Amino acid sequence: MLTTDYEDGAPNWVDLGTPDIGAAARFYAGLFGWDFRAGGEEAGGYGMFHLGGKTVAGGAAVPADQGPAAWQVYFRTADADATAAAVLRAGGRVMAEPMDIRDSGRLAVFADPEGVGFGVWQPGRNEGLGAVTEVGSLCWTELYTGDIDAAAEFYHAVLGWQIGGVPFDGGTYTTVRPAGTTEEAAIGGLVPLATDPVEDAERPYWTPYFEVTDCDATAAGAEEAGGKVRMTPISLEGVGRMAKLADPFGARFAVIASVPPPPPGQAA
Repeated sequence: MLTTDYEDGAPNWVDLGTPDIGAAARFYAGLFGWDFRAGGEEAGGYGMFHLGGKTVAGGAAVPADQGPAAWQVYFRTADADATAAAVLRAGGRVMAEPMDIRDSGRLAVFADPEGVGFGVWQPGRNEGLGAVTEVGSLCWTELYTGDIDAAAEFYHAVLGWQIGGVPFDGGTYTTVRPAGTTEEAAIGGLVPLATDPVEDAERPYWTPYFEVTDCDATAAGAEEAGGKVRMTPISLEGVGRMAKLADPFGARFAVIASVPPPPPGQAA
């Protein structure tokens, strides 16, 4: 479960790169109620999405010739430079060298051996997102990959993740969690591309999940606003109802109306 008591290896930031940040902001405002506040010149056009006064994502305009629209997930690290060295040792690439973002923190961007982009955030004044797991905020992450074992080995070497598994009818869902934590602290999953009929086997990627109150209404709203329903809503027993979507520019993400956790002291 994601919390804002960020452990090393847990997702603590997510942002959107899109060719039209204004139009994208209007789409997400309608979908999640987000308010986008653009940064000044010193921020290079980078801005923040807010909900209820809390930061829930970042975003910036990225020219189409620099890459497709996409969401990117960042994970907490205590030392971005050491993480960059670990990425290289494990066969990944450093796409953006560690850099200070004023006194807010230190950022770096990488690609894993399959070419999937991800980042790390070493907190300074800014610990990360102001809200997670709440409605309208990041609540889960998934890596769609061509090789579960290789991905698990890479991210363990880089972020120290422990690997777990949740059985379901027909297989086991691979979960990941920060080092030294229990399964209840899982922050994401690893999913084989070949088993997912809506995914392109040539396009491994990280996808963020955002919590919603009504998955079906959110999916319908995304389509009405010019987005795409990549996978129609489905219910997963004990988990919730989820759908895979894309915004009008093709950035992929997912939404879920999670099953509420049991009250303290009551078994699930």
